[in-house]
Amino acid sequence: MKTITILGSTGSVGTQTLDLILADPDRYRVRALVGGRNVTLLAEQARLCRPEVAVIHDHNCLGALSEALAGTGISVSAGPAAVCEAAAMPADWTMAGIIGMAGLHPTLAAIRRGGAIAFANKEVLVSAGSIMMDAVAAAGARLLPVDSEHNAIFQCLEAHNASAVERIILTASGGPFRQTSREAMGSITPESALRHPVWSMGAKITIDSATMMNKGLEVIEAARLFGLTSEADEVLVHPQSVVHGIVCYADGSMLAQMGAPDMHIPIAHALGWPDRLTTSSKRLDLTSLATLEFILPDPVRFPALRVAREVLAAGGAAPAIMNAANEVAVAAFLARRIGFLDIVGTVEAVLDRLGAPAAKDLDGIIAFDAAARQAADAMILSRAA
Repeated sequence: MKTITILGSTGSVGTQTLDLILADPDRYRVRALVGGRNVTLLAEQARLCRPEVAVIHDHNCLGALSEALAGTGISVSAGPAAVCEAAAMPADWTMAGIIGMAGLHPTLAAIRRGGAIAFANKEVLVSAGSIMMDAVAAAGARLLPVDSEHNAIFQCLEAHNASAVERIILTASGGPFRQTSREAMGSITPESALRHPVWSMGAKITIDSATMMNKGLEVIEAARLFGLTSEADEVLVHPQSVVHGIVCYADGSMLAQMGAPDMHIPIAHALGWPDRLTTSSKRLDLTSLATLEFILPDPVRFPALRVAREVLAAGGAAPAIMNAANEVAVAAFLARRIGFLDIVGTVEAVLDRLGAPAAKDLDGIIAFDAAARQAADAMILSRAA
């Protein structure tokens, strides 16, 4: 049996991971489930898969979780330290699905323990890329990308031909505002931005998809994972969302991974790797795909891609600053404190203020992350005044 830990089990990726595990429960033994604040869902998951440990990030939820799991024999704990302790428990395979920089310490704890780490937290790799990759190498851990685009590239890369890769292509659905004018974007509401036309995802990543900041983060993530320069990492808008990534080789060959827009598929690839699992995900009917479109993204309406490439080139703490400012700005938009166009505007303003200072260790990254959040908060507050 493969032993499993799921960090972020109550989130979108975590719940879909559990779908796959519960479809074949004799194959897996869950060691730990870690959730954020959703006590009801975490307790329900724990009763279904019977982990050794159930951990809730919010200390205030400990009493409710203990009551919900009383008599089950499942150990219950709460708080950031308990989350990291659960992440460090020996396990063959860990889903690192805690979104944002909140996932930094738990993901590092899992990596340092070793084993296979299914990685669904692009923000951590963007902000602390060299630290994360050094930890992977030191522990002999295996990083398995779960983002659909990076998982697609991972599937198409031929290890023995790695030196022959000319470039990779990440695809983007274009989000709900692919054809919306820049002027009309000024009045976009959180409700409309959360209605993604293709994918079912959590709120933060859905807003990032709408601004295309998600794709900007993925450009940086690809550079970390695959050792690419920004010039070797192309983005194309592909509204049908069936081609998820393409690797282009020196001989002119292009290898593409295709599949239905369903996160169960890349999760299953990582869960079964190096084998393939059978899933109930929808199969593509190629005869029904009348057209496959690939379009260059509009840099005027979606400046986040340009910002991300500039940040990647600048290096230092710039990626951490960009990510932190974006997290704050997205939360402010969802709370109706700023407009849709102000999300990337806030990110650019924070980058202009803080620049790309050197950050060689984890403490430095954390300090600049905090500084960026403080600067973004101040800018949003002054805008509202």
